[in-house]
Amino acid sequence: MTLYFLIKYLHVLGAIVILGTGTGIAFFMLMAHRTGDVAFIARTASVVVIADAIFTLSAVILQPVSGGLLMLFSATPITEHWLLTSLALYVVAGLFWVPVVFMQIEMRDLAHKATGQRGVLPERYFVLFRRWFAFGFPGFGATMLILWLMIAKPF
Repeated sequence: MTLYFLIKYLHVLGAIVILGTGTGIAFFMLMAHRTGDVAFIARTASVVVIADAIFTLSAVILQPVSGGLLMLFSATPITEHWLLTSLALYVVAGLFWVPVVFMQIEMRDLAHKATGQRGVLPERYFVLFRRWFAFGFPGFGATMLILWLMIAKPF
């Protein structure tokens, strides 16, 4: 196994972690929200925040490092259209993901607070949840397109 293929493996693994964690977080948060059980929402949101901090953040940091090394070792110029498009989409995904992290933290805190106050979620939680849900589509969509570009390199 060469260093190049080890880095490529780590790069692909990072993409898998970003997509898998993102999908899992969205699913579990949505399912908890749908129950209406404030204590369950609070526990789930707590786990979601931890998962994002450990898995997604690690992969988000790994991707540009491993991608840069792959460019270096393969002598791929940054001017490749598929690569420039991927980098632009990475920025787009980040512009949606970073606010989502803060929304999840606030939703977690609001849900924990509500468990001690008659179990009623404030309107702010629902506003954040709708925004969190909406931000998931462009953020996740950009990530899916990056994966396709990484594999297909169509232009």
